[in-house]
Amino acid sequence: MGSYRADRTAEDVKRELTAIMGTLKDPRITGMLSIVKIDLARDLSVCKAYISSLDGIQAATEAVKGLNNAAGFVRRELGARLALRHTPSVKFIADNSIEQSAEIFKIMDDIEHPKNK
Repeated sequence: MGSYRADRTAEDVKRELTAIMGTLKDPRITGMLSIVKIDLARDLSVCKAYISSLDGIQAATEAVKGLNNAAGFVRRELGARLALRHTPSVKFIADNSIEQSAEIFKIMDDIEHPKNK
């Protein structure tokens, strides 16, 4: 029963973090960023957000540096937007899954439509 609440809360946190990220003014947070996955602790005290960028892992790493610097602001905004007893502390982690997915799609496309040389 507790996992349903945690899953629902994780989706709410993901939705609100996406909205908050769009309002941040840090120059390191640029490009097409996406929250790939949210790991929310069972007691809802800690949240790990995995961030990926279409521009590659370097852009995601720079964005994560900016997001971790703004973690206090993000936590305060999250607390204002969600009705939780305790607002989870947020840790951002760079992830390159979007880049890997694009490479896999390219390989599959090359297999499906081989180029005649």
